[in-house]
Amino acid sequence: SRMTVVFSPAEGSNITTVKPSGFYLVGFTNLKNSEYILVFLFLVYVITLLGNITLMTVVYLQSQLHNPRYMAVFNLAVVDVLHNTTIIPKTLQAFLFNSNYIGYDACFTQCFFAHYVGGMESISLVIMAYDRLVAICFPLRYPSINTNINMLIIIASCWLGLIIPFLYMVLLATKLSYCASLEITSYFCSYGHVQRLACEDTSLLLRMAQVLSIALLYVPLAFIFLTYVTILVVVSNLDSSESRKKSISTCVTHLILVLIFYVPLMVNYMLVFTSFTYSGDIRIISVVLGSTLPPMLNPIIYSLKTEEVRGFIFRSSKKQSIFPSCVDEERNT
Repeated sequence: SRMTVVFSPAEGSNITTVKPSGFYLVGFTNLKNSEYILVFLFLVYVITLLGNITLMTVVYLQSQLHNPRYMAVFNLAVVDVLHNTTIIPKTLQAFLFNSNYIGYDACFTQCFFAHYVGGMESISLVIMAYDRLVAICFPLRYPSINTNINMLIIIASCWLGLIIPFLYMVLLATKLSYCASLEITSYFCSYGHVQRLACEDTSLLLRMAQVLSIALLYVPLAFIFLTYVTILVVVSNLDSSESRKKSISTCVTHLILVLIFYVPLMVNYMLVFTSFTYSGDIRIISVVLGSTLPPMLNPIIYSLKTEEVRGFIFRSSKKQSIFPSCVDEERNT
């Protein structure tokens, strides 16, 4: 691969920056039967688009769903689509169609968006948990605490606030020299794998990545877990056993989905930071499934099974089925 040598503008400085024209993604190269995982990823992507776009359409068209809860739902659906769109299409191109080369600028662009949207995925789950906590624990004060404006401010602040740290880290990484291997042992331009290819001291970048990982993985998971504990305590005091059973079942389902997203990423980060050696294939499979399955499952678990959304879809499909029959009757007469 072609290398570009960029000389430092400082006078009398002999510092140079070596930039390759691109990198090679090799995460699935040595994985046995990787084509099955890639076909599965394709299906995951299709279902992600169908589920989340359907959900966004329903929320947009139904005026009674224009409330804080479904604003959080809509936001999560947008994040889900962006998350899997950032990762899966390039992964399929690289390993299913044997085109694993990615340009230098394209790699760092994907690196930024993958981690930025991944961070928003975590924050969006926190927003959902917060909304549910207020709704269940403070039902009478919910309309005054969680107004549409307040929810919009929360969501917009999260989107804007996450740009700066991720953009700063990626820009710092682009200033490094990459004069060693150009093979990224991942299925996308992961920040940790890219910065390991640099032939300079990356300890500052590593510490920044560790701080961000703690802030966007461990802290949100702890908050979500505490909200569920609080909700379960409140629910356990309900008079109706049927209400208790339904609420606990819903909480358990949501918690399982949260764990599917957080646990593989957290375990992988801990093993990487402790330099623990284990099968790269297991790591890649666990991380790719942990990061791509939740965006597919979120609309199904959180929203598509709720009465409001199901009712709208049922009414819409019923109208569509009635309309052709009316047309046929007119034709027959």
